[in-house]
Amino acid sequence: MTAMHSRGAERLPGVAGSPHLLLVEDDPGDAYLFEELLTEVQPNVQITVARTLAEALASLRPDVQCVIVDLSLPDASGLDALRQVIARAPTTAVLVLTGLADAHVGVQAVAAGAQDYLVKQDVDGALLGRAISYAIERKRADESERQLVEARAVGRENARLERGLLPVPILRDGPLRHLTRYRPGRDRALLGGDFHDTVQTGDGTVHGVIGDVSGHGADEASLGVRLRMAWRTLVLAGHTGDNLLSTLDAVLEHERWGEEIFTTLCMVTIAPDLRTARLHRAGHPCPLLFGPSGVQALPEGPHGPALGLIPGAEWPAEEIELGDAWGIMLYTDGLIEGCVGDGGERLDLTGLEELARAAHARGERGDVLVDGLIAEAERLNGDVLSDDLAVLMLSRGEL
Repeated sequence: MTAMHSRGAERLPGVAGSPHLLLVEDDPGDAYLFEELLTEVQPNVQITVARTLAEALASLRPDVQCVIVDLSLPDASGLDALRQVIARAPTTAVLVLTGLADAHVGVQAVAAGAQDYLVKQDVDGALLGRAISYAIERKRADESERQLVEARAVGRENARLERGLLPVPILRDGPLRHLTRYRPGRDRALLGGDFHDTVQTGDGTVHGVIGDVSGHGADEASLGVRLRMAWRTLVLAGHTGDNLLSTLDAVLEHERWGEEIFTTLCMVTIAPDLRTARLHRAGHPCPLLFGPSGVQALPEGPHGPALGLIPGAEWPAEEIELGDAWGIMLYTDGLIEGCVGDGGERLDLTGLEELARAAHARGERGDVLVDGLIAEAERLNGDVLSDDLAVLMLSRGEL
């Protein structure tokens, strides 16, 4: 039996309630003295005593806050006992007991994963109480750091994945200018339910699309990526217009998780000479058209319903004359659904058109113009825009 001291007891600092401790000690006398010291420190402490490593492993439960283990046990000795305890209960604090002759083993035990070690001959109530409390708190801190590191690693991996899913336009060098903005409404996300893409096919035709999956969240973001990739595949395979949208509508019906899920979409097909375009809208806001004389929202011409709403729907085309110098801005409703002032009135298309006219009159173009529109919409809203937001602007010449 090892001599241990008892003096001025103090409660386990920082350990609230009735802590549950597991004492792994094969010497009945030492086990009794430890129980006495622990009871003095905190009378309501719950102590489970195991005489062997096998008993200890069987006694490990989620409510055990700290394991106090002697490294000299009948069925295990040295660091092997410690490693088995840590493997069974990786989130539980472990305090190792050593003798005077093998204090160096305690240092090795800490290096192997224990929170601290005690030399039996030096133990008293106050020291034991502090050691247990510090071991529990140190383990909590270690676990918090580990979870933070894992969360950061997962976050970086998700960011890499999401960046890889953002579109890279297929465009040749030429007079056409291409500008996009993309901001998901989800906190700390890179992808939302909005999507856009631009593809120039072999004959010189430029195809652009912007879409908005109903709802918010990771599922909607995933569906948006699938629809964008399906659209690009269909364009590269030679599909256009109503035929393309009918096929994309079928893709949505197969990929969505509920019949209530729909997608609004606006698609522009610009002729190889870049002077005319065809517009297809599926329940989506009208684009803005920029020209030398100013800015206007395209009128409510022929269009069809959002994808996923009406089986067998059709999406008629609207022909647009562009001329030599023009810009066409497609966007999702996240840009126009912010409020204007305290009355709850929405910015809407009319408000966006007024903002764009004013910016164009000030001489703003390209990045400055688009970023300014987003910033002004947020200023009027009084806060960041909460919905997903995407902008696709294609332009040619001096406006």
